Amino acid sequence: MNAKEIAEFVEGVIVGDPATTISGGADIKNATSDQITFCTSIKYLPLFQRTQAPIVLVPNDFDIDSEKTLIKTKDPSYAFSVIMENLNPGLFRHPNGIHNRAVIADSARLGKNVAIGACAIIEENVVIGDNAIIYGGAYIGHDTIIGDDVLIYPNVTIRDRCEIGDRVIIHSGTVIGADGFGFVTVDGKHRKIPQLGTVLIEEDVEIGSNVSIDRARFDKTIIKKGTIIDNLVQIAHNVIIGENSIIVAQVGISGSTEIGKNVILAGKVGVVGHIKIGDNVVVGAKGGVSKNITKPGQYWGVPAKPLKRDLKEKAALQKLPEAMKKLRKLEKEVTEVKKLLANLNAPEPGKYESQKLDNL
Repeated sequence: MNAKEIAEFVEGVIVGDPATTISGGADIKNATSDQITFCTSIKYLPLFQRTQAPIVLVPNDFDIDSEKTLIKTKDPSYAFSVIMENLNPGLFRHPNGIHNRAVIADSARLGKNVAIGACAIIEENVVIGDNAIIYGGAYIGHDTIIGDDVLIYPNVTIRDRCEIGDRVIIHSGTVIGADGFGFVTVDGKHRKIPQLGTVLIEEDVEIGSNVSIDRARFDKTIIKKGTIIDNLVQIAHNVIIGENSIIVAQVGISGSTEIGKNVILAGKVGVVGHIKIGDNVVVGAKGGVSKNITKPGQYWGVPAKPLKRDLKEKAALQKLPEAMKKLRKLEKEVTEVKKLLANLNAPEPGKYESQKLDNL
């Protein structure tokens, strides 16, 4: 592709020679003289100046004189991904058609152009939409509904009566609709509480590998549209996650918690059950959310608190050794002052005894 074709493809603006050509792409550190790359910010100027790439995708405000051909776009990283996908058609090969070793119930209904890999199991009354792709080894439980253009990778388990919206992507090892963690203790023994609800995954959701999303006890566990879930995440029964949220690896969300729109839970965040997190909240890595968060903003720490407050507390904690040293010095000085005061207030030798004799 040449720069002119690339600019048209990503709706960008060329600064330089539109005839400059490339045959591939790479990151800015490793790109060679026949590859395109991208630079997302002026702060990476040293890397930009050293790269061998003849064409660089840059943001619209990247105003640097260069011999390279620049293509200005709103989001260089995303534009680069689109170009690489176009340059590498067929790099990832999905199953095509229905494999003769797939097990499909007679009552299942398949849409147009559905692909199902070897050893996938499709149970009774499953509905699968148009252009869905289900890799080998996947299991789809009875009465489950799969939308159009859904992509399900190998060894995904979707249990009974769940609903998966259009254009959802689910990566390997994920389990959707397992029983929620519900028990009561009776006479010293743990008794299971039946989990009778389901899971609803709305459209345009992506779920990473080895994620567990439990079914509700009665109603639905809901992941709303546009949400992205990283690998190794636990979402308990009756949880609701709002639109366009981002849940990063190793997050654990306890039961009946409600999370708003555009929320980001960074790696290893833990959330207790039966609370609400409002819209546009960011919880930093390893944060622990133990009560409702109603105001938008950044939160950090255990328990999670507004970022500015947490930073102040951490700054104060850094000064703790010096403060303890000063405190010990003050304690020593106070002890010495007390001794001096005690000596000043003590009666003169023999004075107390003579007073006793006079009283007699």
